[in-house]
Amino acid sequence: MAKKPDVDSAVKEGRRERKRRQTRERIQAAALKLFLERGFDATTIEDITEAADVSKRSFFDYFPSKEEVVAAWQDGFARELIGAVAAQPEDASVVEVIEAAVNSALRTAVADPQSLALAALIHNTPTLQARDQLKYAKLEKKLADALSARGSGGEEERLRFGMLAAAVGTMLRIGSERWMRSPQDISVEQFARNLFDELWAALADLGKQAQRHI
Repeated sequence: MAKKPDVDSAVKEGRRERKRRQTRERIQAAALKLFLERGFDATTIEDITEAADVSKRSFFDYFPSKEEVVAAWQDGFARELIGAVAAQPEDASVVEVIEAAVNSALRTAVADPQSLALAALIHNTPTLQARDQLKYAKLEKKLADALSARGSGGEEERLRFGMLAAAVGTMLRIGSERWMRSPQDISVEQFARNLFDELWAALADLGKQAQRHI
């Protein structure tokens, strides 16, 4: 009997992966909705599986814990940021690339009303606050890699991009905490502009102080 064309298996694989993605998205959507309605700690995995119409085993096939559902949602910001870095013009300076990418990712985040609500939930939930710090560590690594991909690839350059990405990650963490403590009556673009002005001024001032000690 003639063997079926390989394209058939490719199509089946595509369908299988699509089904898995849709199931994962359904679980995540149901979980995030419940977290906002009931609170993170008050929501059980059984609540989530019932809302998503999946088994408990299926839940653990996709997420090791409730915390990982939130972490997966947070990874969306990193994906937006890294995609925006890659999309910047080749002749753009590193400062222009970072500012444009951060603004793009922030605009995408605030365009979804659920994002600010989830950010507030994380800020007010001790169980999630500790893990929230891991988000910035992962973000810094991905940003450093994305910037390095645009550069010459030298070791010294990678080190510089790593330090710069750490500074930007810290800026975003502090900015998020500042916003949560006292929401600003300005656009997210202006808020980011203010943060960048503070960051670049601080780095420039430190550079001047370092030069005086050489």
